[in-house]
Amino acid sequence: MRIKRKIYSYYQKLKLISKNIKFGKNTVFYGSPIVSSVLNSFITIGDNVVLCSSNAGNPIGINHPVILKTLASESKIIIGDNSGLSGTSICAANSITIGKNCLIGANVTITDYDFHAVSPENRRYNTNKKDIGCAQVVIEDNVWLGMNVIILKGVTIGQNSIIAAGSVVTKSIPVNSIAGGNPARIIRYI
Repeated sequence: MRIKRKIYSYYQKLKLISKNIKFGKNTVFYGSPIVSSVLNSFITIGDNVVLCSSNAGNPIGINHPVILKTLASESKIIIGDNSGLSGTSICAANSITIGKNCLIGANVTITDYDFHAVSPENRRYNTNKKDIGCAQVVIEDNVWLGMNVIILKGVTIGQNSIIAAGSVVTKSIPVNSIAGGNPARIIRYI
C-alpha cells in the first residue's frame, strides 16, 4: 500500500508541476486536488504536506477535494512544512500563508478576497480590485483549524492557536488562543 501511495503522489505532483506549483519533499495526496493559478502568481507547498481530497484520508469525511486557486498575477499561496489539509478551499487574490505544522480540518475555507463590491451598483459584474475588499491572510505555525471553519480577509491567526469547528473568523486571533463562534471570539488562552 505504501508503494501505491508513493506512486500516486508522484503522479499527482507531476500533474501539478505542469501548472507551475512548487513542492517540497514527500507531499502525500489522497485523491486529486483542484488547482488553478493565474499567470505570474504562485503556489508553494512545503515538505511533508498532506493534501486530502478524498474520504480515504479523513475519517470524518470531506465535502470536496482540496481547492487551491490564485485570482491575480502576483497573488500567492504558501503552505508550510508538515501541514495537513482536508477538503480545504484556499482562494487568494493577494496572499495566503499557512505556517508549519498546521492542521486544517475538513471543509475549511480560507480567502483574502470579498469577490464582490460593497456598492450595489453593478455589484455582480464589477471585477475592479479597488472596489472589492482584499487583504492578506496569515496562519502562523502550529495552528489547528477545526472542520468547517471560515477564515476571511485580513486575518492573522497567532502561533499555536485553535479555532473551534464551524467558526467564522473575521478578526485576527492572538497567539496561544482558543477561539470559536460566529464571529469567532477568544474563549480562553492555552
